[in-house]
Amino acid sequence: MKKFYLKPKLFSTLKGYTGAQLLKDCIAGLIVAIIALPLSIALALASGVEPACGIYTAIAAGFIVSLLGGSRVQIAGPTAAFATIVAGIVATQGMDGLFIATVLAGIMLVLMGIFKFGALIKFVPYTITTGFTAGIAVTILIGQIKDFLGLTYGEGVKPVETFEKVEANIAHIGTFSWQALVVGAVCLAILIIYPRLEKKVPPSLIAVIVGAVMVAFIPGFQENVYTIGDLYTIPSGLPKVDLGAMDFSFQKITAVLPDAFTIAILAAIESLLSCVVADSMVNSRHNSNAELVAQGVGNIASVFFGGIPATGAIARTAANAKNGGRTPVAGMVHAVVLFLVLMFLMPYAALIPMPAIAAILFMVAYNMSEWKRFVRVIKTAPKSDIIIMVITFLLTVIFDLVIAIEVGMLLAALLFMKRMSEESEVSSWKYVDSENDTDSLDLKDVPKDVRVYEVSGPLFFGDADKILSITFTGLHKVPYSQNERCSLC
Repeated sequence: MKKFYLKPKLFSTLKGYTGAQLLKDCIAGLIVAIIALPLSIALALASGVEPACGIYTAIAAGFIVSLLGGSRVQIAGPTAAFATIVAGIVATQGMDGLFIATVLAGIMLVLMGIFKFGALIKFVPYTITTGFTAGIAVTILIGQIKDFLGLTYGEGVKPVETFEKVEANIAHIGTFSWQALVVGAVCLAILIIYPRLEKKVPPSLIAVIVGAVMVAFIPGFQENVYTIGDLYTIPSGLPKVDLGAMDFSFQKITAVLPDAFTIAILAAIESLLSCVVADSMVNSRHNSNAELVAQGVGNIASVFFGGIPATGAIARTAANAKNGGRTPVAGMVHAVVLFLVLMFLMPYAALIPMPAIAAILFMVAYNMSEWKRFVRVIKTAPKSDIIIMVITFLLTVIFDLVIAIEVGMLLAALLFMKRMSEESEVSSWKYVDSENDTDSLDLKDVPKDVRVYEVSGPLFFGDADKILSITFTGLHKVPYSQNERCSLC
């Protein structure tokens, strides 16, 4: 019987599953949940939604992707790559627009998996992924300056674009709070220094605890440093999604369709890249098409559960593999632990200071920027590739990821066609007089008034001008023994 190409990895890993591996998976899932808790809250806030939405996403998408996915150790949840996209959709189209866009993206991902598009994602140029990843990192960093410095915006000031945030920060620099800066700086120092001393406890958890203690017990800090509870309502228990209050009109659907396409492409790229990293860590091989289907179902489940778009999280996936997780059970345990936190401990999230969240997102932005890779491409890549990467980077920062990917892919396609046309060559055969050539037995006879040309390399519309450049005028007057060659490489 032919093997089912969308078979989840969970089914194959459960063969010969032992109690010892179950214990390792449970420990790994618990550790990943501890890492994911502050990150999910921080990424939700960076996305312009309620902090609990990040937890909802990690629970729903995390469980579904582990259940149906094609990787042994993939951990799905909210990621920094989606923060600016989600924030833009929420600001312009509202939560119902985000809901529709994510559902449409989920359907696209499922169809991509069913039609075996998993292998095609590798054709997205390396320069484009490097460019927009660095661009997203810059937008996240700029977006967190407000909370890191403790700035307070005026009534009605809600910047969305990156440069709008820069202008708002400059305009409201007079509201700067040195107490907030101290809390943010201490938390940032913990995130940088602590991993060099101890790696068992996630530094982000230590940072939020230290930040909360500083705000609660140092005189003057509680009045001058905002916490999550000061700005947001922290719910406990299961989320409530009111579908009846959402706008599902045709105009709304068409308006968010480009965003849905961007979410689908980015989720596919990020999740499959994460799978590749995980494969090298656990000596496994993922099923890309099953992973795409799982990501699609997981995203749909996420928004129905009150969450936001999700994809494979490379850092959490790596933490899962490093701590002994070897089957999708670890990812499911991670989701269950977060569900228990949501039900019983979520109100304590109100004590987390906003500068601590900003510090965590600073580190997220730094890690995802991969600036060393960006610099290496600039030093070693051809100029055309550098131009595409830089343009994608700038468009991501100045405008948004939708425009950046569209323009980047268009430029990459044009560059590819140009390079392929340079590989084509048109040349004529060498003609000799058979009566005077001793090797003529190995040659073919061609009528005197005929010329034969060979085309080597790809032949397509991009290099059609090479065919037109062959000189036919006066062809029959050329002496039979004369050699002709038309090299237009």
